[in-house]
Amino acid sequence: MPAGDVAAPEADPLVDLDQRVLFAFSLTLAAGLCTGLGSLLGLVSRSFSPRVLTLSLSFSAGVMIYVSFVEIFPKARQSLVLALGPAAGYATTVLGFFAGMLFIALIDNCLPSHDLSLAQEDGSLAGSRAGSQRLLRTGLFSALAIAIHNFPEGLATFLGALSSPRLGIGIAIAIAIHNIPEGLAISAPVYYATGSRQKAFWVSFASGLAEPIGAVVGYVFLRSMLTDAVMGLVFASVAGLMVYICLDELLPAAQRTGAHHHLMIAGVTAGMVVMSISLVLLA
Repeated sequence: MPAGDVAAPEADPLVDLDQRVLFAFSLTLAAGLCTGLGSLLGLVSRSFSPRVLTLSLSFSAGVMIYVSFVEIFPKARQSLVLALGPAAGYATTVLGFFAGMLFIALIDNCLPSHDLSLAQEDGSLAGSRAGSQRLLRTGLFSALAIAIHNFPEGLATFLGALSSPRLGIGIAIAIAIHNIPEGLAISAPVYYATGSRQKAFWVSFASGLAEPIGAVVGYVFLRSMLTDAVMGLVFASVAGLMVYICLDELLPAAQRTGAHHHLMIAGVTAGMVVMSISLVLLA
């Protein structure tokens, strides 16, 4: 080394890992807290237009479908091909995708139904004690079901951000947007049943905390085996999970609001356009 030159300090991989973990957890927490944001939006509004609900649900579906097929699935295939080879890697990606759909379908079948269109509830059922109890039960079961759904979503956001900030931001945006109507679905029946905005908000908020909890628990168990194959399988399953949520929950709920189906298609398209622009800007 020539005299006077000073060697550049080597980057500390542990410090870099800590920064990536903090970034990934922050993204996951922000996405989860959007459930509480959806609750607040509903509670401060005297009315909530079905057209707005249709657009928000379908927009969220467009975002999630686009990011699943354009970002997450190719990322999963890339990791699995690297680990298993072209043919086996592609086949495993496809199997992982449908395994994710099967996993979330099994969860759905084990849980009480939660209907996102409940955000339109006008309180007509709350006039009697039985009606209030029914609404409260609906809200609490919705919170439970959504919290269980949020758990793997939190892990997906966290691992995506840990693997690639660009991928993590894309997943976080998709999940954050669809968490807003979920917050409405929880808070509306609880509010009409109890008359308490605070109870409605905190039940919704607690449901959203399942996402950062899922990130922490998943990372603790998976950090020692985050190989290319494991990450690929996780991403493939996440893509399937997100597509299933769109087809089984978001789009049917948007259709049930009573708005014209062309409005739903416009929302899906707008979600895809916005997500594509976001990913191009992040490239």
